[in-house]
Amino acid sequence: MNPATPSLPLTAGGPSLLLKRPGWLSITAVALAVLIALPVAVVLINIFLPSQGTWSHLAATVLPEYVWNSLVLMAGVAFGVIVGGVCTAWLTTMCRFPGRRLFEWALLLPMAVPAYVMAYAYTDLLQFAGPVQSWLREFMQWGARDYWFPDVRSLGGAVVMLALVLYPYVYLLARAAFLEQSDSMLEMARVSGYGPWGTFLKVALPLARPGIVAGTALALMETLADFGTVAYFGVPTFTTGIFRAWFSMGDHVAAAQLSAMLLGFVFLVMLLERLTRARAGFHNTSHRKRLRNVYRLRGLRAFAAVVFCAAPLVLGFLLPAGILLHMALTSGDAQFGAHYVELTFNTVTLAAATATLAVMLALLVAYAGRTTASRTVRIASRIAGLGYAVPGAVIAVGVLIPVTRLDHVLAGWIQAATGVTPGLIFTGGVAALVYAYLVRFFAVALQTTEAGLTKVTPSMDYAARSLGLGPAATLARVHAPILWRSALTAALLVFVDVMKELPATFVMRPFNFDTLAVQAYNLASDERLAEASTAALTIVVVGLLPLIVLSRLMLRQGPGDGK
Repeated sequence: MNPATPSLPLTAGGPSLLLKRPGWLSITAVALAVLIALPVAVVLINIFLPSQGTWSHLAATVLPEYVWNSLVLMAGVAFGVIVGGVCTAWLTTMCRFPGRRLFEWALLLPMAVPAYVMAYAYTDLLQFAGPVQSWLREFMQWGARDYWFPDVRSLGGAVVMLALVLYPYVYLLARAAFLEQSDSMLEMARVSGYGPWGTFLKVALPLARPGIVAGTALALMETLADFGTVAYFGVPTFTTGIFRAWFSMGDHVAAAQLSAMLLGFVFLVMLLERLTRARAGFHNTSHRKRLRNVYRLRGLRAFAAVVFCAAPLVLGFLLPAGILLHMALTSGDAQFGAHYVELTFNTVTLAAATATLAVMLALLVAYAGRTTASRTVRIASRIAGLGYAVPGAVIAVGVLIPVTRLDHVLAGWIQAATGVTPGLIFTGGVAALVYAYLVRFFAVALQTTEAGLTKVTPSMDYAARSLGLGPAATLARVHAPILWRSALTAALLVFVDVMKELPATFVMRPFNFDTLAVQAYNLASDERLAEASTAALTIVVVGLLPLIVLSRLMLRQGPGDGK
């Protein structure tokens, strides 16, 4: 806080800066919250509508399997991301060993690989006709029935694929939590007789629990939202059931009811995350400089640390990327010409448009929360940030139901007035698809923008207002130039998320309008993995740029001793 304005609280820019009457910023924030909540509300309302008998059939046949598979996926992925994310975060933060600086940022790279792309790569590697089993049969002189090999296209395989791409969520938040812990805590642990393992288990791990739980909750929500991996592996879950009810059975009410059950799982994960934190305090009260004293590993311990950090990087990025590159160079997509350029253009256009809109709207909502005293605006801001917890399949159902009904109403009016049947106007259009993307990923832009706004001292708002600038002018001339880094980060994150998104795109894309994700999924579903590799590899390559930028920024947050 600026010493010249000691009376201004940090939370909202000072009482004199808060707007008591709702202005256009407040109205925008509330309207966005309503729009983002609409698909979820539509899904929940359909719980009480009669279906075509599909629901009773699903409940009697496949619903128990959906529930069981979803629970197993959640348990397996939670175990994998916690072990992989927490241990690598501890090693790269608290220990010194060869290659640590490389691992600090490289461990984020698996985030650039969608889980369904990982599934395609490992299927090509581990299937019966793949190089691994072919080499084993040739080397051991085995026949087809002489040995057992685990099936990658299974529930266990889906757990491994999702854990490999989602552990960076836990790694990021756990590392941030470890960086917040001070030297004095480590010294107290040493005085108490704890070694490195004791300090980790008894001191550092409990203090980092909120970050670990939050990262795990994000990974579990992504697990529940996954469609491409489980559909390709033939694992029945809620997302595959939603698509089956909508497309195969033609019952949108049953699809909405399955979506509501999936939402129940998501809300359960969020509730458990809140309950785990409870009222415990985890903040650091020491004012000592942080993390000057770290553990230096040598010999066998240093080698073990390198192997442990290299394993998720190799399995989660280098190996699948290498497989995709090899397939793309040796076979690749036969439609690599004009059609492939069109696919890339469609994907980049959708991602860029969504990222731009998301950042602009997030800036308005975040600034409305900073400048208004309205409780309604604060609640609206929280509601607008809940979309990321809603799976893409659920959002697609929630958007399609009202849009389809609106199309039918408009078509009836136009036909009655002109005698011409216009067909579907909004359903299957680009605008509806971008709206679904905004509902899904608006929270990413909002949280990043809000974090940037908190770093702007309230005295700057006070100075701008004293010079006669209104809220809009203050936002445009004062905050926007300061927030460009946060805005760029938010735009890159949303861009990558849209590039990888499959369920909503698969359901809502316009006719004859495909993206790289849809192309990769369609080819892989037809067992044309070599052709799918081109689109899949492009998604990975484009996703690398923002991740490299973010990972390099992480190096500036590291401990003082960088050797």
